[in-house]
Amino acid sequence: MVDFTAQHYDAFAMPMSGVAVDYPSGHLVEPHSHSCVQFIYAIEGVLVIESPTGRWVTPPTRGVWLQAGVEHSLRMRGAARVRSLFVHSDITDDMPQGNCVIDVSPLLRELILAATEIAASYTSNSRDGRVMRLLLDELCALPTLPFYLPWPADARIKQVCERITAQPQLNCTAEHWAQQLAMSPKTFHRQFQRSTGITFGRWRQQARLLLSLELLAQGLPIIEVALQHGYDSQSAFSAAFKRQFGVPPSLFY
Repeated sequence: MVDFTAQHYDAFAMPMSGVAVDYPSGHLVEPHSHSCVQFIYAIEGVLVIESPTGRWVTPPTRGVWLQAGVEHSLRMRGAARVRSLFVHSDITDDMPQGNCVIDVSPLLRELILAATEIAASYTSNSRDGRVMRLLLDELCALPTLPFYLPWPADARIKQVCERITAQPQLNCTAEHWAQQLAMSPKTFHRQFQRSTGITFGRWRQQARLLLSLELLAQGLPIIEVALQHGYDSQSAFSAAFKRQFGVPPSLFY
């Protein structure tokens, strides 16, 4: 199986190239980086993309834009048909300048599929070259989305985040975690926000909602997903989910 760690992806001569790779459920692509920008998108399956500073969870309607040099790993939840773009940094001035999730419109999806079928030696004034230019235009026009979970560098705060992501149903308060780390609640809140950029409560909710995407992708009932992620009812989970993602979980996929 060809993997995204293969170095030849960084050696494409053209400004942008598309690559198609299919993976089985649970497959892990070990941490690696590229010298070019990468847009990672799966037409089937859910991708969990992790870097030293955060995590992205994306269903088949979203893709992740990663800057050149960002170390990352990929984990597949469900069989994943991954279609990626590799873009030279010198043509991305109008593109997002940070790592982010981009909404994949029906047009963008079809353009990505077309790009993966274009030979790497296309010319800029050919039909294939025009498809690639339209693809870049479409990437520039689409909104970025809140599918990112910042990851702390502080070793003590990281322990808390690891426990929450391993057991999202836990309802332990900030005071509980502060006691576990032998610090005052005020110090814990200050350290947590300094290390992640957001408050403890906001981080925990965002972690739960992003983790819930993985189980929703597997077809689990919404009530079961809600209870496994710390919500007392389906309605409470659905309300939080809609505030975060703009649609209820029943309409997400």
